[in-house]
Amino acid sequence: MSVIEPGVWQCLALLQHELLLFAGVFFLIGAIDDLALDAVWLWLRVTGRAMTQQRSRRALQHRSLSGPVAVLIPAWQEAAVIGQTIRHLLETWPQPGVRVYVGCYRNDPDTLGVAVASARNDPRLRLVILDRAGPTTKADCLNRLYAALALDEERAGQRFSAVVFHDAEDMVDPGALGLLDEAIAGGADFVQLPVEPLVPYPRRWAARHLASHYCEEFAEAHGKGLVVRDALGAGVPGAGVGCATSRRALDRLVARASGNGAGSMPFASDSLTEDYELGLAIAAAGGRCRFVRARGEDGRLIATRAYFPHRFDTVVRQKSRWVLGIALLGWDRVGWNGGLAEYWMRARDRRGPLTALVLMVGYVLVVLTGIMGVMVATGVADPVPLSPLLRCVLITNAAAFAWRIMMRFAFTTREYGWREGVWAVARLPLANVITIIAGRRAVFAYARTLLGAAARWDKTDHDAHPANPGLMQAVQS
Repeated sequence: MSVIEPGVWQCLALLQHELLLFAGVFFLIGAIDDLALDAVWLWLRVTGRAMTQQRSRRALQHRSLSGPVAVLIPAWQEAAVIGQTIRHLLETWPQPGVRVYVGCYRNDPDTLGVAVASARNDPRLRLVILDRAGPTTKADCLNRLYAALALDEERAGQRFSAVVFHDAEDMVDPGALGLLDEAIAGGADFVQLPVEPLVPYPRRWAARHLASHYCEEFAEAHGKGLVVRDALGAGVPGAGVGCATSRRALDRLVARASGNGAGSMPFASDSLTEDYELGLAIAAAGGRCRFVRARGEDGRLIATRAYFPHRFDTVVRQKSRWVLGIALLGWDRVGWNGGLAEYWMRARDRRGPLTALVLMVGYVLVVLTGIMGVMVATGVADPVPLSPLLRCVLITNAAAFAWRIMMRFAFTTREYGWREGVWAVARLPLANVITIIAGRRAVFAYARTLLGAAARWDKTDHDAHPANPGLMQAVQS
């Protein structure tokens, strides 16, 4: 028999019911969205339209380029990694038609010094020093690099055929440049290759799993999500690394910017996610976008590899920047256009803040239900029956969650092995907590922009590069 005040227990029961209804319905909407994507991907697999290519890395590495290629690398406070990035890229991509543009700031002498030391008299490297103090934004730095390559084109009387984008911490794949050039020469205006976060084995346990939770997210997003977008003909958002545009596509972006009174640069300098917007802008201008997956002889993806953040604060900061730039500012900047497939994919991109809210409600429910369960078990209160509709919603969500776990395990295992697949499932609560905190931070940051706050390059710090021989030995062991 209940010994708690009826009014108090009724309030708790009502609160639980309303939270269950809210979370259950929105979890169900998200589950239907995810299941629809899974269904399309499975159909593509069955019909052979989602098969990963098998290619020779060596043949791609030494492929004759269809024309000169510019590689743009913006850098701000990247002294710890930029030298290894430059050296590895120049050694890995031996084609004489490659020119690497590295953007440094005048008030960042450490990065500039390391970049100069890594040049090794290679004429393919050009350092571009911004004439303003950093950080501005990554998009602003890219605009300065674009101006430098345009000036070189004018002086040489020869235009680049493609422009490749990378970050200062990236380790390029030997076959990546050949694959990008092949797709651009085949008529694509924007090409994205997979990104493969590396498992940081030498790290502490907590740091290892904070960094490794990116592994399962990219394995699923670049093994399924972008595959579906490519097949449906929707715009492919750029990851900012391992992607390339045709030179004509950048010309169209510059012409559009000039027509809108925004100057003659391809990137909006106040954008925080210029990489995401790049592919969508090219698609909106009528360009052809492609996502290309291929594996080398060793079975590994031809992909860009890097170590991702391993501290909780930097992980949250990076995730909140993505949510802010894609889900909130991206809504304002990119808007809604295109066909049904494009609307669907943009709606998926912008679920971040709502997902964070629903997850937070879900965890509140876990605590509340636990407290009420203890009360019922100890006889303090009587159990509260669930309505048939709510019970059906909860069972359906439980089944969808089990399916989601299975998919995450499968995609992670395919790229990282079964042990990492098991860890991917175990890390789900950690990923959810990061999503909740990053979503809240992004919403407050968006509110500040509405009050006139300027965009800044809220970049991620990097302290290790995967081309470091000791780290690579640990990763491959």
